[in-house]
Amino acid sequence: MNATPDTTSSAAGTTPEKLPIVLIHGLWMTPASWDTWAERFRAAGHEVIVPGWPGIDDRSVQDIRTNPAPLRGIGLKEITDHYERIIRALPVKPIIMGHSFGGVITQMLADRGLGAAYVGVAPGQTAGISTLPASTFRTGLPILSNPFNRNGVKPISKGHFHFTFGNDLSRAESDALWEQLAVPSYNRVLFEGVASTMNEKNGVTHVDYARADRAPLLVITGGIDNVVPPAIGKAIVAKYAATDSPAVVEYKEYAGRTHRLVSQPGWEEIADQALTWATSHAAVTA
Repeated sequence: MNATPDTTSSAAGTTPEKLPIVLIHGLWMTPASWDTWAERFRAAGHEVIVPGWPGIDDRSVQDIRTNPAPLRGIGLKEITDHYERIIRALPVKPIIMGHSFGGVITQMLADRGLGAAYVGVAPGQTAGISTLPASTFRTGLPILSNPFNRNGVKPISKGHFHFTFGNDLSRAESDALWEQLAVPSYNRVLFEGVASTMNEKNGVTHVDYARADRAPLLVITGGIDNVVPPAIGKAIVAKYAATDSPAVVEYKEYAGRTHRLVSQPGWEEIADQALTWATSHAAVTA
């Protein structure tokens, strides 16, 4: 494995306030879901890197819908390895932020020591966190109900998109957002994520919750999120806090926010607070 990049603020003349930022999208999404935060962070002077998952890469939403075959059979380890290669090519450790399953990948990258600070935006559970609210179960049901298609892909219906991403919108508004953003799922990702919640030691999403040298992690949830309700975010933080690790793990909940924290009206407040938290805590790391 290659040597870990230098994290000091003097590396390449980078200060914590201007560290690069890597944004990781979630299931059913593409890098375009981060356009809001990415442009805001660039305006603040950061280099922002928003890679697509393998198979999505820089393809358009319509292209992915037309040819979803490259998404078949890809799992969480392959996706996390993909991001590790990108991050290790950077001259300094970046701030890493991930949304939904991107938040799971963010925690897996944190376990590999690849970031200066981490933000999980409505992050999914890593291995051993079995909290499962009814709305979360409903989120995965269209995929999990067919185990024979474990390595396949499945489009998200407009109705299910309304439940998962657009529950603050009218159906017509949600459908318009579906047209703009939604792509088929990587079924294996969801199966692996669910299986790992009951297998802390050997699950694909295993992390060392007691790791002492992990850079600071912030977990953000939305009060009316059907996919990752606050109960999951609190369970994640509690899992880390139950260890003797001195590593910083904090929690922030936003009332009235859905799973679409990165684009729901008022997203600017969340983006600014996430960035301020990350840069101030990355300064401690540096």
